Amino acid sequence: MLRMLLILCSCYLLLSCAPAAPEQASQLTEIYQRNTLRVGILHGPTSYYIGVDGPTGFEYELARALADRLGVELSLAPSFDLEELQEKLATGQVDFIAGGLTLTPSRMARFRAAPAYRWINEVLVYRQGSKRPQQLSDLTDLDQPVIVMAHSSHAETLANLQDETLTIPFSEATELDADEILQKVVEGSITYTLTDSHQLAVNRRFFPQLRIAFTVNENLPVGWLLRKNQDDSLYSVLIEYFGHVYQNGDLVTLEDRYFGHIEQFDYVDTVKFIQAIDQVLPKYKNWFIEYAAELDWRLLAALSYQESHWDPKARSPTGVRGLMMLTLPTAKQMGVESRLDPEESIDGGSRYLQLLLRRIPERIPMPDRLWFALASYNIGWGHVEDARRLTQRDGADPDKWLEVKQRLPLLRKRSVYQHTRFGFARGDEAAMYVENIRRYYDTLVAVDERQQLELRLEQQRQKLIEQLVEPLTSETSQP
Repeated sequence: MLRMLLILCSCYLLLSCAPAAPEQASQLTEIYQRNTLRVGILHGPTSYYIGVDGPTGFEYELARALADRLGVELSLAPSFDLEELQEKLATGQVDFIAGGLTLTPSRMARFRAAPAYRWINEVLVYRQGSKRPQQLSDLTDLDQPVIVMAHSSHAETLANLQDETLTIPFSEATELDADEILQKVVEGSITYTLTDSHQLAVNRRFFPQLRIAFTVNENLPVGWLLRKNQDDSLYSVLIEYFGHVYQNGDLVTLEDRYFGHIEQFDYVDTVKFIQAIDQVLPKYKNWFIEYAAELDWRLLAALSYQESHWDPKARSPTGVRGLMMLTLPTAKQMGVESRLDPEESIDGGSRYLQLLLRRIPERIPMPDRLWFALASYNIGWGHVEDARRLTQRDGADPDKWLEVKQRLPLLRKRSVYQHTRFGFARGDEAAMYVENIRRYYDTLVAVDERQQLELRLEQQRQKLIEQLVEPLTSETSQP
């Protein structure tokens, strides 16, 4: 005992005389020192992708706004593989994962979760025309297993559902992402899959055959993942950040920008639009491209479809006519001699939309600026201004489309419009008009990009065939 006491005293004296070990820098300090916020992000239409104007996506914009708030650069580590992202987080290669990930028990056990910012449902999906399961027990005797993305929350859900009375055959696809699995369901090579409600909403714009069999789980939280340790520096920043974007409305505005217009799904309308892209659009596509100027030609085409369903002889009871449904005064203003001439109509409609865009206050950023211009195309800038004044009166932001579109329907009410500058307007129709164009545009972009990819693949195939055939031709032509 005496010897043990002496040893402990000696150790205490040695430790007290030794220089203090330097404290490890906090995670937030390291971020500032390297001047970079490293974010692991999941590739896909609900998180991050390369759009017409560069990187975009709901998760990307949230992460970029955080980096701007901290005053550091944003460095992305994108991946299609969930396990790869989680490994990068575990080994400290990224500061957190932003991928619209459900906060499942296994993820919460392995990592730390930032505050939840969205809630989703998990739904079982099948192709219209296939046998529809009514409940989980209908999945126990399948010819083909339920296919889900590897290492996903859906795989975890199905694994947790297994017990003595319920055994659901399922398989994890390691080579397919969530969107590719849904496409396989449409093609018929996969019968059933489990997916998130917002993932389904995005994909139904161009795969309307996808149907919900039933909801497996409701109101599951979605959040970012951090390393699990005693360092609270970045975690505290994220608590403050999400509180800030909740309070000032930025989170709701961002969610509306990416998902607000796809909440309502019309199967028949979507199918008709996709058919029209193949059968009708080719007649007018070159003119949309030629006269789009600074606009995306696909947006101009989406506007035209909303107006006339690409019918050059379309006519409304109010007297607007043609592909772009121009009024007679607007046609004269734009120098359109015949509203029934498809080329003239597209040219005039494009220039009129660009004129409206120039009228929108420059302080309003895109894409809200574009949504205001589209609403003005429908009911006129004066009525949109009335709705903006109502928005400001209510203490909301008149420069945000999300806020103004909620006031547009008030322009139908006599108690409201009698006190506005321009009076009555079908504001509710204008709000729906813009949301329809946004849906058509998203669908057209997806279909157009797929067609371009198929064209490039076909060109590569033809080039490869020519390279293989050329040596054979040379050999046979020699004497």
